[in-house]
Amino acid sequence: RQRRKAVASMARLPGKIIDFHVHLFPDRLFDAIWNSFVKNYGWSIIHRYYYGECIERLRQGSVDITVYSNYAHRAGVAGGLNRWNTKILEEHDGLYCFAAYHPDDPDALEMAGRLVENPRILGFKLHHLVQNIYPYDSRLWPLYEMVIKKNKHILFHTGTGPVGNQYVGLEAFTRALDKFPELGATVAHLGAHEYEGFFALLDKHPNLYLDTAFCFLPPPYEGYKLGPDYLEKYKSRILYGSDYPNLITPREVEIENLLKMGLSQDFYDKIFYDNGIHLIRSLTGESGDDAGNQFNYHS
Repeated sequence: RQRRKAVASMARLPGKIIDFHVHLFPDRLFDAIWNSFVKNYGWSIIHRYYYGECIERLRQGSVDITVYSNYAHRAGVAGGLNRWNTKILEEHDGLYCFAAYHPDDPDALEMAGRLVENPRILGFKLHHLVQNIYPYDSRLWPLYEMVIKKNKHILFHTGTGPVGNQYVGLEAFTRALDKFPELGATVAHLGAHEYEGFFALLDKHPNLYLDTAFCFLPPPYEGYKLGPDYLEKYKSRILYGSDYPNLITPREVEIENLLKMGLSQDFYDKIFYDNGIHLIRSLTGESGDDAGNQFNYHS
């Protein structure tokens, strides 16, 4: 314990951060989402900033690269969202996207095929809690096949936390991976609240990652409780994500709580930057030099 306290006092963030879990939406959709959080969960979002201000505030907070997502809560929404995504990716450097997808759109797969040709689109976001679709639903199989073929990635909200329903959970996600074991994916929120089971999947699936969003909130919020050993063991497969701006505590609190855990400097370097840049380069085909020239990355 004494040694961990000493390490905690020395732990530092890398000079630049990659935030791998940010939400950006058109203004009216943001308003609707924030209102739904209050209505459905009693959550009052404290960072009610629209997309331009979000990007700028993250940059002021040492975020060098922002990886954001949005999702289609019903059929007919993804097309407009993805036109908007394409537009803001052209407007802002240092920005990557997990695009929207809904399998009930008649042009879903055709749209996805066009989007994956954009190197700034890393893949797609599936929010099973909101979309009410199981991860193993056969309507998603063509998307998974395309993602594997095109070397892209899916950001899954598939855990039971912070809240859950019948469409999420370890068992449902495992059924999808059993059929598509090579699928490149990140599970949001470290797979909360079934942390141990989702960590165990990392041993079987080398293209799988977990992100930290919403897992290190202060009490009374329930988050990650397994201690430091899992985090150190899997530090090459964890990505820092803030969930910004959809937060109920200040963004900085989760970073401070992670630093207070007294983990190795290698852990902090990996989750806050190195793992993220490695994954981006592997999905985009950018070399280290190309990435460094474009966005001033450090190696």
